[in-house]
Amino acid sequence: QVQLVESGGGLVQAGGSLRLSCAASGSIFSINAMGWYRQAPGKQRELVAAITSGGRTNYADSVKGRFTIDRDNAKKTVYLQLNSLKPEDTAVYYCNADVEVATTMRRYIYWGQGTQVTVSS
Repeated sequence: QVQLVESGGGLVQAGGSLRLSCAASGSIFSINAMGWYRQAPGKQRELVAAITSGGRTNYADSVKGRFTIDRDNAKKTVYLQLNSLKPEDTAVYYCNADVEVATTMRRYIYWGQGTQVTVSS
């Protein structure tokens, strides 16, 4: 019913930048919070950044000052700007969204398929 499609990952040198995008589509009445998580090999998935429908944000301490989350509600898209990348930022990045589904008017959490970010030293 609802799909999240990510794009923008890739290979970058330490100190470089990337911009991730995640577009939601399908039977959407409204989208509440949206967020980005990441999972490195052998580690648990962790929250990177989140943003409410009103634009309030929060970040993991490890990315504060380097990453910026924003969203375009009209496009149903959330973005993550990654600056000053470090090798320890290497992970699969997943977006998620708290969606009120139009056909049922119930809320569900949806996840994207993930996009690989690799930072070389």
